[in-house]
Order: sequence, then structure tokens, then C-alpha cells
Amino acid sequence: MTIAVENPGLGSQVEDKKQSSDLAQNGGHATADVAGFAMPDSNAFGQSFRDYEGSVRQNTVEECYRLNHVNQTYDFVKRMREEYGKLNRAEMSIWDCAELLNSFVDESDPDLDEPQIEHLLQTAEATRKDFPDEDWLHLTALIHDLGKVLLHEKFGELPQWAVVGDTFPLGCAFDESIVHHKHFNGNPDHNNPAYNTKLGVYSEGCGLENVVMSWGHDDYMYLVAKKNGTTLPSAGLFIIRYHSFYPLHKAGAYQFLMNEEDKENLKWLQTFNKYDLYSKSKVRVDVEKVKPYYLSLIAKYFPATLRW
Repeated sequence: MTIAVENPGLGSQVEDKKQSSDLAQNGGHATADVAGFAMPDSNAFGQSFRDYEGSVRQNTVEECYRLNHVNQTYDFVKRMREEYGKLNRAEMSIWDCAELLNSFVDESDPDLDEPQIEHLLQTAEATRKDFPDEDWLHLTALIHDLGKVLLHEKFGELPQWAVVGDTFPLGCAFDESIVHHKHFNGNPDHNNPAYNTKLGVYSEGCGLENVVMSWGHDDYMYLVAKKNGTTLPSAGLFIIRYHSFYPLHKAGAYQFLMNEEDKENLKWLQTFNKYDLYSKSKVRVDVEKVKPYYLSLIAKYFPATLRW
């Protein structure tokens, strides 16, 4: 991998693009069987998906969430966003970043123990098959987890609890739908009257853009994409930033914080989620065969070199 040293040329600001595909909707939400996508019955270990009690990796996963829930505070996230929002860690292409992830396995994930690039390509190829005209969705699927590069030494080698796992708002009460909720008892914000009410520091309908989310790869990749001038539509950025926000898009929590744009983008996120979750299998992707296609999408929506 080559890390570029020249300054990247920034592209145009984010523009909304019309979502041209008709999503399979049921009461405003994507149906379980999305656009013909064949969902497997079990994950890469032959077990139920998102099984946090019976997974063969149960102890590793729960410890990661314990540390996450104790240490992710409102003040911590504000500091991390300010520091990493400077994008002064490296300059490299999207594909170079994807290759960096090959050495990492997500300790919060009970469904997969493969290198990250395998999962990225599986997800991207699944969306490409069912939504052939939505190239922005293919690219979003490819890059949605690139923020996990925070695990790399060049990016401070952050601990897994500060990079991966389900995300949730800070600055208001922790909803009971959050996985391993019990561990929030050790979080300083849990007993802080400024942060432990339903609305906390927010107002109803304020919009998720104004909500401080737990720090990790989702929010970091969102900052990278936005500050480097991507032309992905707002739905693409929404997917990148909130794809781990399972309390919202699986349990329906925190809807009172959403505005109308969030509600529209959530339909795309719920569709994407099926591909993100259920493509976690042992099926291999021929990287060299599909690489030219994804390089063309990267060139369409991003500058050649990005600040990270």
C-alpha cells in the first residue's frame, strides 16, 4: 500500500440525489426480504445473527461492550470528534484504506471473524446485484466500515471499544434496547441529571445531525467523507454514519430525535442493513475481478487522495 503525500483536491460539496429505486416498504419500513436478496439462515459460524448470548465469541464481544458502555461519555465523544475531525493522520486513497483493514477483526461482532475487506466486498456485491442502477449504494456498502482504520497504529491504535460496536446517542438517557445495557451503570453520564433524561441536551425533532453519537468508525468515516467533499447523496452519508445505530433501525428507539430528512434516509438504511448483516458469510469474492468497477465508483464520488 502506498500512502500519498500530496494534498488532495477537494471535490464539490455533498448534493442530494434522487433515490430512483422503489424500496420494498411495509408501513414505511423495509420488508424482511429486500428486493429478492436471499438471506441465509445462519451467520458465518452457523448460528443465529446478532446472538450476543450464545455466540462462540460471547466473552470477547461482551467485554468489548462493557468497556464501550463505561467509557463512551458525552465529553469523551466531543473530544474525539474535535481531534479526529482535523483529518491530519494520513493522506491516501479509498482503496488503500480498504487494504489497511485486512489485518483487523471486529471484536464486537458475533457473526464474523474474517478480515474486513471480505465483508465490505460481500456487502457491496450483494447490493450491486439487487440495485444495479444505484451505484452510490454499491460504493456506500464498500466504504461503510473504512472508519475501522482507527484501529491502525497510524491512527492512534484506538482500542476496539472506541472503534466498533452498536452506536447510541450521548447527552440523553441510554435506551434499554442497547445491547448489554446493564454495563451503562458504570458510565458517569448514567447518573448525570444533565444527560440521563429522555431528551437530555436535545429537543424533540432536532435531527440526528445535531445529536452526539458514541464515537467509532461510523462517525469517523462520515467526517472523512463529508470533509473530503464526497458527492454521495445524503442517504449514503446517513448509512455511513448510522449503520451501527441498531437501537434506532432495529428497535425503533430514539425516533423522537429525528427530523423529516432522517425519516426518509432511514428507509435506505433499513434496506442496506439487510445486506450489511446477512452478507456475513464464508462466500469469497474475487477481489481482482471486481476491483476495476469499484475503482471507477471511487473516482466518480471521491477525490483521488483523501485526508484521514
